[in-house]
Amino acid sequence: MKLAPQVAAVPLLLLLLTWLAWRATNSEAELFDRSLAALDHFAMVENALHRDVLTTRTGMLRNYDPLVRDVNALQDSLDRLTRAAAFEKELAAPVDRLAVLVRPHEKMVEQFKSDNALLRNSLAYFGVFSVALGAMDQGRPLDPGVSALAAAMLHFTLDTSTETAREVEARLDALAKQAPPSDKADSIQALVAHGRMIFRLLPTTDGNVKALLAVPTKREEAALRTVILTHQKASRDAARTFRLLLYATSLLLLGVLVQLGLRLRARALALMRRAALEHMIADISTHFINAQPEEMAAQIEQALGRLAGHMTASRGYVALAGAPQQAFIWRAKGVSCSPDWPDQGLALARQLKQREQEIIQIPNVENMEPGEDKDRLAAAGVRGWACVLRMRGDDVAAILAFDAPTPYIISPHDDFGLMRMALDAIANAVGRNHLEQERARLQQRLARARRLETVGALTSGIAHNFNNIIGAILGYAEMAEAKVKADARLIRDLHEIRRAAELARDLIDQILVFGRPRDARRVPVRLGDLIGEAASLLRASMPPGIELIVHEAPAGAVVSADRAQLQQVILNLCSNAAQAMDGNGRIEVAPDVQDVTRPRTLSHGSLAPGRYVRIAVSDAGRGIDEAVLRHIFEPFFTTRAAGNGLGLATARDIVREHDGVMNVLTKPGAGTSVEAWLPCMVEGVLETNEPGLPVGQGQTLLVLDEDRETLLKSEEILAALGYEPVGFSRLSEAMTAYSVGPQRFDAIVVNCPRGAGPILKLAAALHDMAPNLPIVLATASAEEIGVDALLRAGISEVVRLPFISSEIAAALRHCLAAPQAAPARAPAS
Repeated sequence: MKLAPQVAAVPLLLLLLTWLAWRATNSEAELFDRSLAALDHFAMVENALHRDVLTTRTGMLRNYDPLVRDVNALQDSLDRLTRAAAFEKELAAPVDRLAVLVRPHEKMVEQFKSDNALLRNSLAYFGVFSVALGAMDQGRPLDPGVSALAAAMLHFTLDTSTETAREVEARLDALAKQAPPSDKADSIQALVAHGRMIFRLLPTTDGNVKALLAVPTKREEAALRTVILTHQKASRDAARTFRLLLYATSLLLLGVLVQLGLRLRARALALMRRAALEHMIADISTHFINAQPEEMAAQIEQALGRLAGHMTASRGYVALAGAPQQAFIWRAKGVSCSPDWPDQGLALARQLKQREQEIIQIPNVENMEPGEDKDRLAAAGVRGWACVLRMRGDDVAAILAFDAPTPYIISPHDDFGLMRMALDAIANAVGRNHLEQERARLQQRLARARRLETVGALTSGIAHNFNNIIGAILGYAEMAEAKVKADARLIRDLHEIRRAAELARDLIDQILVFGRPRDARRVPVRLGDLIGEAASLLRASMPPGIELIVHEAPAGAVVSADRAQLQQVILNLCSNAAQAMDGNGRIEVAPDVQDVTRPRTLSHGSLAPGRYVRIAVSDAGRGIDEAVLRHIFEPFFTTRAAGNGLGLATARDIVREHDGVMNVLTKPGAGTSVEAWLPCMVEGVLETNEPGLPVGQGQTLLVLDEDRETLLKSEEILAALGYEPVGFSRLSEAMTAYSVGPQRFDAIVVNCPRGAGPILKLAAALHDMAPNLPIVLATASAEEIGVDALLRAGISEVVRLPFISSEIAAALRHCLAAPQAAPARAPAS
């Protein structure tokens, strides 16, 4: 999720908003408003000037200061218009034309002021002299001329037409030609002079007024006003456009900010989701580390539930390729799932995977191309599918998959990368659990070997002595019986002595059987035939009150086992069931085949995923309480006075030697069902007529033994078993041979005739050199060897030295059949 474009767009949009906001303020509006105000002021001042000129002309205004103020105000308005035109070129021409018209106003006003002042002065003196001469000359010849001149002058002030002017001029000439009295000559001369002044100035003054009023400024004012209004409207329209753009840009910025906020929120949620998933995976890994082997399956299922909840899936499962293939499933409440669906998912992932791609994501199965893959998903009720792969070379080693009941619930996101970590954690937990099981198996083998050594040493020492003592007791008892035939009481006592001695001899035989190495010759055994043979023996030996019911075994119930030993298990379990019912009741033997898809914990062991044959022997006896149940497979533990405690212990050991597990289902007062779970062989493998050892197929074995003689004997035995042994008496020689051809060898056999310490170091060196090869340790005594030491040395199996063919054959078969991974080294203590 890249945010750089949105983040970069924000400052650009802010700059654009700033520019649009500046343009939307319509800064030119103030200029045009000032221009209009100046133009209005100009018109008002011009009108005031005209008014004051006319008022002054009529004599109503005798002070010329208003005219001066009007002229100055007019010039100031013109200057303001000129300054405005400097910012708007289209205003310059109309303003210049207006300035040309207004420029003469000052001169005209000054001329008007001068002429009007003289005119007003002459009119005043003309009136004074007219009145004075009229008063002096009443009834005299001069009076008509003065009166006529005054009347004509009055008419002239009202009408300056040519006729009126000629009449005034004629009156002035007539009056000037009259011979005035000597005492009136100056007055008449003054009257005529002022009259002539009025005659000259009045038309000029009126002409100046008319010229001033006739200046065509209104047209230019209107033109200038039109230009200003046009530009003002254009400016307002532009400002309106910029405001709309500002609004649109604001919305765009808001959208970008909202989108940025949503993406930031989505990123924050994704980071929180990722952090939660990382915490969940870490918590799951911690639980895996702290879980006991028997708890691992439940922990994995719980982890799948948590991961599926995070992915909003209804099913989550893990499938691990290998032999056997393992699967773990979690499904939501009410959601069904076929037990083999994880295996189908693994096969489907192998078909759908693309090169260098470890994630398969199908949001909607309906959008897939028609075909087998789509049909398989649809048949499983999957509408959306996500799968994380774990590769081993070019093959899919494991998958972690999630099913969605509706499309598009599982959407692509970064969590799939972390799901690889979850898959690795689960796969590592399964691997660690497998190593723990191997460790436990080695521990059991060591314990059994030590026990066998102890019991073997004990029985070898007491077998002859104790049997001789028992033989003597039996012999003397028989001789005594022959001598005291008449005494029934003594015969009864001697019979009890002999019976007790026989029981002691049987006990010694069972102890010897329990402690003696079993020469297991494993062959494919059909379970139905084996149980049929055992049933024939049981019906002949069981009390008449016992009813034996044997269920038919499935055709695929075939195991690799020692026929006699497995028959002994069935006989021991049925005998124990008959004893639990006190000789009266029904025993059922029910064999079947079970597919285990995930690790399963039973009452006395755990099963890895795979196919198993289950032999269930059920009785309707007293049942077993919990306190006794924990000890029923311990040697010499028994709740019956006549029991020896070796029947179930022997059965369990035989089942363990066949890589099986015992399980007990019981309820006090309701009976018991003892189950033996054994690995099932591949269908189609039939029982052979001639039982034999599990021989090799020509695999090459690297054999290391410091004793040359023992090495040669070991090579002979291994060659007889179908292997190709290559012996070395020195570690350096073995390492050189391996480095020359590392693909040559299939397994390593290390013989330890003496102390285990040095030979374990040799085994560890071999394991470091060839970590993928299984190592079998052959030792004369396992007493001083610990499980941790075996794990550190990478040892997979422990057998006794000298070789017992069946034991070394079984160990090699187990090592070469199992998928090899480097054993986990235990930390050095």
